[in-house]
Amino acid sequence: MRIVVVGDVLLDTDLSGGAGRLSPDAPVPVVDVDAVHRRAGGAGLVARMLQSDGHDAVLVTVLGDDDAAGLLRAELDGVAVVAGPSGAPTPVKTRVRASGQPVVRFDEGCATPPVPGCTEEMLAALEDADAIVAADYGRGLLANDELRARLETLAVSVPVVWDPHPSGARPVPGVAAVTPNIGEALRFADVAGSGTQAAAAAADVLLEKWGSRAVLVTMGEHGALVGARGLLPQVVPAPRVTAADPCGAGDRFASALAVGLAQGAAIDDAAQQATEAAAHFLGSGGVGAMGRERPAAPEQLPVDGLDALTVARRTREAGGTVVATGGCFDLLHAGHARTLAAARRLGDCLIVCLNSDESVRGLKGETRPIIKQEDRAELLSALECVDAVLVFGESTPEDAISRLQPDIWVKGGDYAAEDLPEAALVASWGGRTVTVPYIPARSTTKLAAALARVG
Repeated sequence: MRIVVVGDVLLDTDLSGGAGRLSPDAPVPVVDVDAVHRRAGGAGLVARMLQSDGHDAVLVTVLGDDDAAGLLRAELDGVAVVAGPSGAPTPVKTRVRASGQPVVRFDEGCATPPVPGCTEEMLAALEDADAIVAADYGRGLLANDELRARLETLAVSVPVVWDPHPSGARPVPGVAAVTPNIGEALRFADVAGSGTQAAAAAADVLLEKWGSRAVLVTMGEHGALVGARGLLPQVVPAPRVTAADPCGAGDRFASALAVGLAQGAAIDDAAQQATEAAAHFLGSGGVGAMGRERPAAPEQLPVDGLDALTVARRTREAGGTVVATGGCFDLLHAGHARTLAAARRLGDCLIVCLNSDESVRGLKGETRPIIKQEDRAELLSALECVDAVLVFGESTPEDAISRLQPDIWVKGGDYAAEDLPEAALVASWGGRTVTVPYIPARSTTKLAAALARVG
């Protein structure tokens, strides 16, 4: 697969060693450097990731004429580099690490340069790509008018993933996805707040502002929020990992997203792949361990056995986010478990609004439910991702939602706002309705039919 990465490059250098003493000149640690590691940064890191995954990676960029540029080219060995002159020094970012922990970083040549030119060779390299990643690191290449015009034209037929920068250029209209992190998204959209609700609000603003087909706000350990035209925002959860250094996670997300889109995946499926790839990357050691990744094990979440209204009240009093979802949950299956686990990661408690036996019969017919409400509630409460269960007797959950007033109401699957009357209700007190991935191969109806066949 031919993936073209276009954007700014820099040279990252790590100086590592032990720090067992203080300097006699000042109360600062002395790092005895025993290893020097260099790697391509910025768009160069994205290209290297794609090349390491076995893709035909092409890097379109500009380079300076100095020793650092020579070192950078060496670190890009194996990547097809099409570069014009930058007219500026090569930016170098050097990190000093003591016993694996960052101590200080110093930058050289990182002043903002003038917008560089773009050669015909650079423009030609964009053609015949299966996907394009625009990796903006604020050095001006993606502000070049000729380059922007070509990217806007190509975005009609080729998936273009734009990874923005606070000091960079505005994404061109029509790209498949823009991938700001949550801090960037809030700044770009001029939205206050934090967490999923603020991310959703920022995505709404940026979809209109940038004219992209989707905005994916990455939220670190909380995964990513997918904002796409005509759909409610969807939160894609991330596996829980322990990572000392988050460097490179955004690059990994953008590169994996581009691959998924090039393979024909829908935006939510590609986002799921990208979120898992970024977590896997960090859990395997990040940029310091590229090429020797190992699976990252998810962590378990705590459980609280109080009743639903008490859980909601205590969570709010502690300044936390109340998350709720609903359903019949008759014959609990893997699809339910995944949806519930994803929902719980969006806040500080998860409350399940459960249809009563009478409610289920009205919705599903006299042969349902298969399991009575007391047992269904007990099974749900036994899940570590569920903090409380609220049983309701109506055919729809609006009354239960009104009693809880959750900050986030979660549904499994893809919905437009008009498909869910509860979305307007939740919005009335400032809450948000979001979706999480639904697994269509798992269903209670199919399980019930299978059980009937075996008697």
